[in-house]
Amino acid sequence: MKTMTLPLTLLLAGVSFAQAEDWPQWRGPTGQGIASDRAVPMKWSETENVAWKTPIRGKGWSSPVILGEQIWVTTAELKPDTPENIKRRLQDNTGDQPLEVAGEAMFRAVCLDKTSGQVVHDIEVLTAAEPQWVHRMNSYASPTPVIEPGRLYCYFGTFGAACVDITSGEVLWTNTEHPLMHENGPGSSPVLEGDLLIFHCDGSDVQYVVALDKATGKTAWKTDRSGKMDANPQLKKSYGTPLVVESDGQRIVMSPGSNWLYGYEPTTGKELFKVDYEKLGFSVVPRPVAAHGMLFMSTSFMQPELLAIRYDTAQSPHVAWREKKSVPTMPSPIVVGDYLYYVSDNGGVLSCLEAKTGKVAYRERIEGSHCASPLYAGKHLYFCDREGTTVVVEPGPKLKVLAKNKLAGSIMASPAAVDGALYIRTEQAMYRIEEQQ
Repeated sequence: MKTMTLPLTLLLAGVSFAQAEDWPQWRGPTGQGIASDRAVPMKWSETENVAWKTPIRGKGWSSPVILGEQIWVTTAELKPDTPENIKRRLQDNTGDQPLEVAGEAMFRAVCLDKTSGQVVHDIEVLTAAEPQWVHRMNSYASPTPVIEPGRLYCYFGTFGAACVDITSGEVLWTNTEHPLMHENGPGSSPVLEGDLLIFHCDGSDVQYVVALDKATGKTAWKTDRSGKMDANPQLKKSYGTPLVVESDGQRIVMSPGSNWLYGYEPTTGKELFKVDYEKLGFSVVPRPVAAHGMLFMSTSFMQPELLAIRYDTAQSPHVAWREKKSVPTMPSPIVVGDYLYYVSDNGGVLSCLEAKTGKVAYRERIEGSHCASPLYAGKHLYFCDREGTTVVVEPGPKLKVLAKNKLAGSIMASPAAVDGALYIRTEQAMYRIEEQQ
């Protein structure tokens, strides 16, 4: 482990361009699933408290981003391949996962009007002939874009990144210089930091972090992962999303990859430190959250553990505590006040821990199969599952379920909350959930 020279006092780094009621990136203004305390609905169904419902063409699990009156998501339209081509293209796959293969993929950015739900833009930004396969639980458009005034930044993993003018719908630039073998399809979402768009390239073949100049799309820096990993290429891949925090005036890109958490200097990509998970962790999907001088993250697959990594002292960053029970491999954790919450992928076991110590307050079943990351909005917690159900929970050391709400279709994307409304994407449509007079 490398040692940082600065004393570290953790301060949560807000997104400079985000307004209080915008939702500019995956998991909102801070990237941690926290909305304002403004009340949002606790009860809804297909026939109750739905302001509008808009079908989205194609398939994509990206979460909505919202700026002003615009809501953006990404999606992919697929053309089928022949059985002979599918067999040929999958012959190098060494895994045994259920996979989906397309003959051609068209990657799109779709804009909806926030008030009416009408489609404002539907733009083809990239295409790929004979694209890599994806896991059937994944999609070709799973990474969530980032929005700022005037521009939307999309990332489709190995298939490339693109920038869209959100007024005209013009594609301003594309970058396809960073191919990698995902094995299960793209999953890492980008972050916007100053003039840079930063994202992970953790494949079975290459592992590095890259930053693009947001004005031109050109590569500004590229930093290889330095930590030792298992020799098996399948155990080198990951799908993590970085979280930018601030410490004593220094911005740090906290970047989870297979086996290691890295800290990078955002303007140069210089590695500041790395922390070994001590046990194997790969295919990392959840995004970290930061609070109480610690970073909380799941090591994801193989031997999932919830790590609390303290890095706000003059010491080297280190694991303060760890928890093994019912740890998710896909949903991110969330911190509200003094408590950390996370829900298991299968069975819907909700755990509530004291964030500072890791002491378990409760561990109880709310049911469901979970991929989406939780949301805190209107002083309540929202957990969406793949069956289309959202469980609303009151924060605190004892479980209190306030409501269970069902929509048609599976929920894989994480919800957003803006201006007293919830925005939920299912496999079929985008919903605006709002109290109806």
